Amino acid sequence: MNTTTDQERLAGLAGALRRLHGGDLLVLPNAWDAASAGVVEGAGFPAVATASAAITAMLGYPDGEGAPWQEMFAAGARIARAVAVPVTMDAEGGYGLAPADLVGRLLDAGVVGCNLEDTDHRDGGLKDPRRQADWLAEVRAAADATGVPLVINARVDVFLPAGRVPEEDRADEAVRRGRLYREAGADCVYPIGVGDPEVLATLVAGIGGPINGNTGPRLPLAALREIGVARVSYGPRFYRAGLADFGRAIRDL
Repeated sequence: MNTTTDQERLAGLAGALRRLHGGDLLVLPNAWDAASAGVVEGAGFPAVATASAAITAMLGYPDGEGAPWQEMFAAGARIARAVAVPVTMDAEGGYGLAPADLVGRLLDAGVVGCNLEDTDHRDGGLKDPRRQADWLAEVRAAADATGVPLVINARVDVFLPAGRVPEEDRADEAVRRGRLYREAGADCVYPIGVGDPEVLATLVAGIGGPINGNTGPRLPLAALREIGVARVSYGPRFYRAGLADFGRAIRDL
């Protein structure tokens, strides 16, 4: 249980993280453990994001809520203890936890932001958007009741193949979901997997509010900034690059 002092500290970190979404492009190289989080902070980045795919791989489990949620929160807590900047945790689909329980465990871990995706890890495909919006509204209310303005990054997974949305319908469906999630209280919307600048610009204009993007061959940081993206994250990209370098070094021995 967090003390009053802890709550005040977390509220300050959460407020700082929220404000970072309203200025220049917030760049978040994702970390997977305390050491990598320290590298991110040491390089001068103002916040640290975690990558669930990297953490689950490090723990020996498959991505997509394959790891026990207790281990995921423990990993998030180790990262939050290692740095002084705000930490936002990729909490996948919320692990089936009730909103108040989810918020409580995030704050107990020292985490002040979270990704919450609309992939249905139990039945496949995507969750019903209105039910997802209602659930996000409950998460928002539970966070607000604590006095800590938890930063919710609502991930929209329509551009992923597992989302089962026809390609010609993806942009419209992403806008529909993004608007619902924003109305429910999400601080940022994350249409993961968009590589087309024109599509991304349509989403930025159509959803409104801060949008999380990804870099790619047609979307360098400069292009994301010009389009008006508020935040960019990298998922497990640096974790995988580090493993690849390790593999090359081992093969050279």
